[in-house]
Amino acid sequence: MVPSQKEFVEELKVEWKRLWNERIDDKVRAEGVAVNDYNSLFIDQGTVIHATRDFKALNFKDILEQHEVANVERYIPPNPHVGGWGKFVKDNITANQQSKKKKSAEFFVEAKAEKPHLKKNGRGWLHK
Repeated sequence: MVPSQKEFVEELKVEWKRLWNERIDDKVRAEGVAVNDYNSLFIDQGTVIHATRDFKALNFKDILEQHEVANVERYIPPNPHVGGWGKFVKDNITANQQSKKKKSAEFFVEAKAEKPHLKKNGRGWLHK
């Protein structure tokens, strides 16, 4: 792994965050517009970067591919639908712990406690 490539990707990430923080939100047209030119991200001033209808959203992975960065997946987190660390923990670690609890519960026999004596056959105390 080349450190200069890693530094380059970090600079692009900073630029990417700055783009989203500095955008102008047009409430009438329901879209976000870039304020400045972001040459490293291939985005010009006035470019629509976020819209509600019929719009292909910007993707940081596509920008890295345009810069011909090797091993793009290494620098960006996976799509939440595909899963990341959280899904791995839920699928592998938590599921295994629950199955172990079930197995140990099968061997454990709980001592049955006797029911307390009912007062007046469960009708409560009768006051005279």
